[in-house]
Amino acid sequence: MGILSQLSIIHLLWAAMVFSQYEDYDFEDEYDEEPDHQQPYYINFNPNTQGEVPRFPFPVECARECFCPPAFPLSMYCDHRKLKTIPNIPRHVQQLYLQNNDIEAVPGGPFTNVTFLREINLSHNKIKFHMIDHGVFAKLSNLVQLHLQHNELEEFPFPLPSSLERLLLGFNKISRLSGNALEGLPNITMLDLCNNFLDDSVLKGKPFSNMKNLMQLNLCNNKLQTMPPDLPLSLMYLSLENNSISYIPENYFNRLPKIIALRMSHNNLQNIPRNTFNLPNLLELNLGHNKLKQVFYIPRSLQHLYIEDNDIEMINVTLMCPSIDPMNTNQLTYIRVDQNKLTIPISQYAFFCFPHIRTIYYGEQNVNVNKSTQLRIPVFRRFLTPEEYDEAEDDHETHDHETEEDHDAEDNYFHPYF
Repeated sequence: MGILSQLSIIHLLWAAMVFSQYEDYDFEDEYDEEPDHQQPYYINFNPNTQGEVPRFPFPVECARECFCPPAFPLSMYCDHRKLKTIPNIPRHVQQLYLQNNDIEAVPGGPFTNVTFLREINLSHNKIKFHMIDHGVFAKLSNLVQLHLQHNELEEFPFPLPSSLERLLLGFNKISRLSGNALEGLPNITMLDLCNNFLDDSVLKGKPFSNMKNLMQLNLCNNKLQTMPPDLPLSLMYLSLENNSISYIPENYFNRLPKIIALRMSHNNLQNIPRNTFNLPNLLELNLGHNKLKQVFYIPRSLQHLYIEDNDIEMINVTLMCPSIDPMNTNQLTYIRVDQNKLTIPISQYAFFCFPHIRTIYYGEQNVNVNKSTQLRIPVFRRFLTPEEYDEAEDDHETHDHETEEDHDAEDNYFHPYF
């Protein structure tokens, strides 16, 4: 036992000596601002390249303008630094954060020998298309995510690497898509082009048709007047808010059976062909702020329906739900119908058709031209607990006012990512 005790003491002394070699690292001394990504975006390495990832001792190499936290040795934070140029990038970096700077150009020099880069965030800068060196991104064979939103791009930034999976180009000035701009991108799953200057002529060439893995397409806040043609079968999330679309062809969605969420608020839709949204997987449908006069068939899978601020005078439940199937019930839980022209609540038959309904938000109705009125039940809520019911009864007016403000806030802010 004496020998074992001595060995234990020696082991403890050795461990203390080893740990004393490393000083405590104070993050605040190096980086006062909180990074945008508290948890950097990591994707599993490609099995073919995993063995090539370099091993490096601490501290890792880092550009002097940036911050490389020991906790995330593959990430380099250069955001919010008022940088005008891109610093040199160490070859081991995989996540590069350069957002919220004054960068105007993307030259090839800093990206020389950057083999493992997987994510670049250059959003909120001043980058123009002609200031991007040709092929600078295409050479990054492991790049999977590229942020270029909130810049001054006039064209789609091609060529891009075939490895790319997520491309964010919102809030630019893109009005042109070259014929081959989207070619060679077989792995794209998410493409954000919201808040640009795209019109129907740009989409005549059917630029998205060959993107066989595309699951989310954001085209909100553009200048579209018709539905984008030939979208890929793989699409699940489609955002078309704030355009000038007035009509949906009757069989438009027949080739898009995987659609889960469709957002088309703030357009000029007037008539919806009855079976337009006969989609087996649709969960969310937003058609608020259009010019609809009547409702339409909704699929049994739908859970959330937004048809506020239209010209609907009566909700015909039989159009929405022509038959009841006890073995395959409708999943609708929420309907928003405020700012229409309703004078009476929705028929009680709705609760047979939609047994899972929890909330119908009536809000104010635009019955008169110069004046809005409120239905007797501005908010219908079902399945309230006794505590929730008592609270709603005690503070009815305040609750209604806050609910309407919440809905208005939802209208004024659109987040393009589902």
